[in-house]
Formats: sequence, structure tokens, C-alpha cells
Amino acid sequence: MPCPRSGTSLTGRVPVLVDGDFSLSESSAIVDCLEERYAAPAFARLLPADVRDRARARQILASVRSDVTALREERPTWRVFYEPDDNMALPKLSPQARRGAEKVLAIAEQIVPAGGGPLFGDCVADTDLAMMLLRLVRTGEHVPMRLRDDAEAQWRRPSLRAPSSTDPGRRTPRRSSHPAVPCPGHAESTPRS
Repeated sequence: MPCPRSGTSLTGRVPVLVDGDFSLSESSAIVDCLEERYAAPAFARLLPADVRDRARARQILASVRSDVTALREERPTWRVFYEPDDNMALPKLSPQARRGAEKVLAIAEQIVPAGGGPLFGDCVADTDLAMMLLRLVRTGEHVPMRLRDDAEAQWRRPSLRAPSSTDPGRRTPRRSSHPAVPCPGHAESTPRS
């Protein structure tokens, strides 16, 4: 799907961070920008404070963004947020996308705590991993119940909020919550005292 903000997205992709007259696309660039521009302790961290946890979080972010391109293309993000039209059945995953799904599931099996819960507290890596799992869950792919439950729980975190009601594809929003990472300056991201 073309970017609804093609005038603001240099790469023509979402998400797009718009901060005044500055716009930035590509998730890793957005995370880096937000971590520096809205730094802790004044604002909540997007990545863990501990250097090893931060490195692991970045490893997860990189893996779910770059190592599973076929999966991301065949199970697009909009399917997490919107109900598909009746005539929009998905084909089976290609062998390359299936390998990507297996990789995501193997990583999640290793790092998601046995009882569920966040990997690093309130961290963008939890959100990205949940997004990859929900791409599978919400398109009918098999995801073990423990990982499915954890992804849904991550998606309900208070740090996530509903996206704009504007849907460029005119699709029907899912009935469950529709989170998106809030931008600093919103009520959910006020400075800590």
C-alpha cells in the first residue's frame, strides 16, 4: 500500500515521524531520533538503559525489520490493524516467508518469558516482536498460544494508543484495540517529574 504521507516520507513508507517541519521514515531511524531528541530521564526510554539489554533489543529490532522481508511483504502491517475485505484472501506463505515466520517464532520462543510479560520493560523491541507475531496471528497462521497471548498482551500496553481514525485504504478497523506508538508531546509521553 502506498504511503498516505508520501509528501512527508522520504522513502514512501510508514511509519513516519513528523516533528514540526522535520519528517523521518524508517523505524530504526525514528527510534534513534526519539531516543536522542526526547532523552531520558525527562522522557520514557524506548530502549533499555542497560547496555546489554539495549544491544539485545537492537538485535531484535534489526532482525524483525530486515531478516524477514518476505514475511513482511506477504503479511502486511495493515492486516494487524484492519479487517480485510471478504475478497482479500491471502495465499499460503512462500517458502521464503515461511522460513521468516519460523525464524520469528524461534526467536520469540527463546526470549519471551515463560509466564509472558515484557522482555525489557516498556520497550519498542517488545512492540516490534509483537507486531511480527500479530502479522501471523491475524492472518490465520499458526502461532503457539503462549506467544499469541503474549503478543496480544504487549499490544494492550498503556504506552500504546489507537492510531488516527483516518484510514487511507478505507478498511474496517479491527474490533480489538489498535495501538500505535505515541509520539513525545502527546499526553501519554509527558516528561517525567
